[in-house]
Amino acid sequence: MLDHDGARHHHRVDSRRTIVLVDDLRSFVDGRSAEVARTSTAGVGLLDRYRDRRLDELWLDHDLGGDDTNWPVVEVLERVNRDGYRQLRRLASRWPHATWAVEGAAGLGAALTARLAA
Repeated sequence: MLDHDGARHHHRVDSRRTIVLVDDLRSFVDGRSAEVARTSTAGVGLLDRYRDRRLDELWLDHDLGGDDTNWPVVEVLERVNRDGYRQLRRLASRWPHATWAVEGAAGLGAALTARLAA
């Protein structure tokens, strides 16, 4: 596949991966398949549709044209994160002396590590 400057892109795509792209204008240059939402409302709808299924990748554009942004999509992710944390704590309460192992505890998992240690 060629992009606008003529560069070749070689990207092997696993068709079993679930990818969501929220972007008002663009799709993937390398041609990978994705469910695409062009507005924040459509993005929230896609997240709702994948509520109980695995989502492998979520790509968000920083703006969606006009006054529309991806903040409504981010707010859904924040809410899911809070709910998921509560569920995790409820489940873990079965084992009062649990030891936590958090992948990426010093990086992306740092916030979760701090909450679990508190």
